[in-house]
Amino acid sequence: MMEVKQILEKLKNDKITLEEAENEIKNNQFEDLGYAKIDHNRKERSGQAEVIFCQGKPNDFLCKIYSTIYKENGEVLGTRASNEQYELVKKEIPNVVYDPISRILKIEKSKEKIGNIAICTGGTADIPVAEESAQTAEFFGNYVERIYDVGVAGIHRVLSQREKLEKANCIIAIAGMEGALASVIAGLAKVPVIAVPTSVGYGANFGGMAALLSMINSCSNGISVVNIDNGYGAGYIASQINKLAMKGK
Repeated sequence: MMEVKQILEKLKNDKITLEEAENEIKNNQFEDLGYAKIDHNRKERSGQAEVIFCQGKPNDFLCKIYSTIYKENGEVLGTRASNEQYELVKKEIPNVVYDPISRILKIEKSKEKIGNIAICTGGTADIPVAEESAQTAEFFGNYVERIYDVGVAGIHRVLSQREKLEKANCIIAIAGMEGALASVIAGLAKVPVIAVPTSVGYGANFGGMAALLSMINSCSNGISVVNIDNGYGAGYIASQINKLAMKGK
């Protein structure tokens, strides 16, 4: 799909008619599939192309949406995909890759990974959410340092990683249970901390609500909090922070 400037250049040089230019500009905003409106202009407008939330989408819809975005951009990021959805998309796009841990379904162009985002987890049970964050950030062209299983039950583990934390432009702290990891890391770090509560924990964890409330009520400075298990959201915000930090370097 052409950018608006390219469309106007073609109109100026009499390569397309006024009516054709009008249609191109309309289509440049989104492509209407009937059941979905693909936002092709999102990358130009906000910096990143549309990402597909796969969970709950009917199979035929997902396959068409995925192939449409792939045709336009040459790469696609899908989150919360199932193995069944992977097998269906693979029939149409054989080079699609699926990671069952993060549930990321992607086709990715080769790109330079810049800056430094540190991603920390309280325990190994938090890794699926962490990998959703990590692979999202990497897809958007960021270097990611994984620092897993450094929860506060053995606080010496996270203290031993201070050198890595100090090199990061931002840190994602992912934890379930009582969610204390984010407060500890924010107390050690001089960069923004994105806290991700996970649904990991026993009954009184309330599916991540205990960690969520703990992170929101933290007395440490510099913490922002995303929704329960929202690894993608954390990875996206971290990408924006990291790229701002790299401007002018």
